[in-house]
Amino acid sequence: MTVNLRRMVAAITVASVFALVLYGLVIAPPDRVQGDAQRLMYLHVPAAWIAYVSFAVTSCASALYLIPRTRHRRWDRLATGSAELGVLFTSLAIALGSLWGRPVWGVWWTWDARLITTVVLLFLYLGYLALRRVPASVEVRARRSAIAALVAFVDVPVVHFSVIWWRTLHQQPTVLNPELNPQIEGAMATALLVGVIAFTALYITLLRWSYQLQVAEETTGAGDLAYLVARRRNTSNPAPSVPSLTEVSR
Repeated sequence: MTVNLRRMVAAITVASVFALVLYGLVIAPPDRVQGDAQRLMYLHVPAAWIAYVSFAVTSCASALYLIPRTRHRRWDRLATGSAELGVLFTSLAIALGSLWGRPVWGVWWTWDARLITTVVLLFLYLGYLALRRVPASVEVRARRSAIAALVAFVDVPVVHFSVIWWRTLHQQPTVLNPELNPQIEGAMATALLVGVIAFTALYITLLRWSYQLQVAEETTGAGDLAYLVARRRNTSNPAPSVPSLTEVSR
């Protein structure tokens, strides 16, 4: 990513977050039924959207790593960083959903199909991140993690279509419904769109930082390893000691 592109993404992130606060708290009116609790949807829906995007990027990058022709460390780094952000935004979506559910449903949690499949998705990718911590060579770790990412992604469409396939307390999709007929308009639709833009720009910014951090860790780790090897060799073959002046006089 070039410097100009990074600056543009950063500017979009700041501007869209400011616009989200303005539209979400001031311009958009309270919902006729849910009241001000509905304002949490301007954060909850974008968080869920970015969770989907994050895991999709992880799966695509993992598939590219598994293909011998396109295999490269960059895809493994991209998959790792995106999965970490996916876990972050999934957790945020669950927390915001609970805050919304308490005044609207009367409970913090219920055994709803959408909620259950989302928690399963969270634990699948937590398992993916844990698998990356199991000691192994770089190639073996990347390959088995890529396979795990593709398996875990199967739950993403299950989460999305759960409110359609099963009778559930969770409301039907507001925007991405089967009829492709958004059930939101006006300032509320604008606030939701601004939220999606803000979270997407934030995701791109955080993903770039995560990728750079991985590169820095790998570079530092390689330097530390080289230093330790060199030190070990010097310890195994110590240089002859130089006698002190006192020893020479004796």
